[in-house]
Parts: sequence; C-alpha cells; structure tokens
Amino acid sequence: MSNKKSSGALIGAAFLMATSAIGPGFLTQTASFTGKHAASFGFVILCSLLLSAIAQMNIWRVLCTTGLRGQDVANKVLPGLGYVLSFLIVLGGLVFNIGNVGGGALGFNTLLGIPTTFGYLLAGGIAILVFLSKNAKGVMDRLVKALGAIMIVVIFVVILIVKPPVGSAIKNTFLPETGYAALFPAVLTLLGGTVGGYITFSGAHRLIDAGITGKDHLQEVNRSSVMGIGVAAIVRVFLFLAVLGVVAGGASLDSGNPAADAFRQGAGEIGYRFAGLVLLCAAITSIIGAAYTSVSFLKTFHASIAKNENYWVIGFIAFSTLVMLATGSPAALLIIAGAVNGLILPISLGICLIASQNKAIMGEDYKHPTWLFALGIIVVLISAYVGITSLGNFSKLFA
Repeated sequence: MSNKKSSGALIGAAFLMATSAIGPGFLTQTASFTGKHAASFGFVILCSLLLSAIAQMNIWRVLCTTGLRGQDVANKVLPGLGYVLSFLIVLGGLVFNIGNVGGGALGFNTLLGIPTTFGYLLAGGIAILVFLSKNAKGVMDRLVKALGAIMIVVIFVVILIVKPPVGSAIKNTFLPETGYAALFPAVLTLLGGTVGGYITFSGAHRLIDAGITGKDHLQEVNRSSVMGIGVAAIVRVFLFLAVLGVVAGGASLDSGNPAADAFRQGAGEIGYRFAGLVLLCAAITSIIGAAYTSVSFLKTFHASIAKNENYWVIGFIAFSTLVMLATGSPAALLIIAGAVNGLILPISLGICLIASQNKAIMGEDYKHPTWLFALGIIVVLISAYVGITSLGNFSKLFA
C-alpha cells in the first residue's frame, strides 16, 4: 500500500470510529447532561475520554497486531465465542441504526423542514449511495472526514456566538462544583455511548481491511486510535461549551431535543438550522459506521458475505430504514439495544485482554504493555457494572 493510501486509511479509520460514536444519542446525551450539571460536566468528559482511550488502545493493538477481526480473536480465545460476540454486535448495531435513521430524518426536518417520513428515506438513501461505489471504503473514508469536519466547524461557530465561560469549564473539569459522586452515573452512561457496541471495533476493522496490520504498524495503529478518541473528544467538548454558553445564563432546555433547543436559544434561527446540520452529519456517519462494522462481523463466517460485502451493507441500511419507516418510533427496540450494547464492552475488551497474554494468538515475541493491560482490567470492571445495571432497562418494556 502506498504511503498516501495508508495515511488516508489511518485517518479514515480514526474518523470512522469517532463519527460512529458521534450519533444522535451522543448529541442528546451531551446537551442533556450539560443542562443538568453545567460546567461540572467537563469532569465527566475528561473521565469518559480517559476510559475510552484505554479501551480503544487495548482492542486496536490486539486486532491490528494479529490481523484478526473481533469475532476471529474471540473464537481463538474460546471456540464459538466469536459467534456470540457477532450476534450481540449485529443486534445492537441494527437497532441503533434504526435510531440513526430516525436521527437523520430529524436532522433534515430541523435543517430544511423536510417531513420525517421522507427524511427516513433520504438518510438511508445517502448512506446506501456510499456503498454503491466500486471504491466504497475510500468514499466512506472521505465522507466521514468531511462530515466530521463540518460538525466541528459548525459547533465552533456557535461557541463564538454564545461565548461560554471557558475559565469556569476548565476549573470544573478538575474540581467539579457538584461533587464527584453526583457525576459518576453520567461517566458510566457516556462510556457506553463512546465505545459501546460496534463503535470500539469500527476503526480497527477498517485498518484490517486496509491491510495495516502486524507489529511493524503498531505505532501507526496507536496514533490512529488516539486520533479517533481525540476527534470525538473535540466534538463533545465543543458541544459542551456551546450548550454551557446557553445554560450558564439560567436557561432551561427542551428535554425532547436539548441540543437543537440550546443552539436556537443561543444563536436564534440560524443556530437552530446549524443544529439540524450537525444532527444530520452525526446521523449519516453513524448509519455508515454501524452498517459497515456490523457486516464486518459476519463476513469471515461465509465467503459469500465477504465477496458481496457492499450488498450486505446496503441491505443492512435498507432494512434499518424500512423498519424506521414502518414503526415511526423504535423506543422499545432502543431500550433492548441499550441493554445489549451495555454488555458488549466488558465482553469485547475482556476477550482482547485475554488474547493479549496468549502467545499462540499474538505471536511469541509480542509483549502487551503491562500498564495498558492493568488499566484495561479496570475499564472491564467499570463497564461490567454499567452493563449489569443497564439490564434493568428491560423492565421498562413491561412497565
């Protein structure tokens, strides 16, 4: 692979992971928690960023060193485990993709006033167009980079308009006024939203598809994983500051669409349209990331899936779009998916930590950093607690 193509794939993988994490739920969570905790939410962002970086670096190192996708590593750790992991990933990815299509329709409606029913078809159709290309992965790399950049620029413009109290935000990031205990639930929620489900694997699987594997590429892999976390962090910090500039003055946000309401209160009608553009970019990139990564968990199980990968991705997006069109509101499905995705991170990270110590999987001369392994165990324990807690959401279906 040429240096130019290799560099494009590394940056593309970083943005694929970041924009997969930056979905409609990400925007709603960040705006809602900022409205609740104000400047103290900076501490939550810092903690979730550190925990996410640990999970990503562990998983990307193991997958890219071996050149094996998540399901194949799992099957080497314990035969059959890869099928279980794939089932969980694909189920969670499918249901959240239905929600992403809904987010895209909401983005079109906010930006251009397009009816949501037509918006579902537009959102799904744009994502499908990417995979109709012969160079689908190259188009995907370029699109997620462009849409990610648009989100960053648009939110930054809103920051300039609302003039948030940056000094207070920095201080509360390390010494939160609300206290550490009150912020712990938000840290747990954001951890799952940032690296839960398919998100952790999206960038690593993209690098494997690009052939950037083996110990010789570890430095590049680490740089790409950190870049992905960094991009997601920039968007979250910028969104936090934009919303903080509004709520710091005592404003309360509409719980139905807190991000759009914050932009409207802070920057008027143009701010509201900006919110629609950000939501649309977030939804489209998340649709692409969820579909691509979910299918990547299937293609090693049968040659025909790998051979017709693009068509499977298109089918995945089309099915998500049709379900959203038929149901109008996948609330119950999203509760199930939330609980499933809450369980995936401790399982997937745990698998990779076990694999990192197995020379038969990693190679005789591979040494996983002890500090990264130890910190990974801590993240497994924390995320396991989140996953077990999230199972309680099933009860809401029968309330």
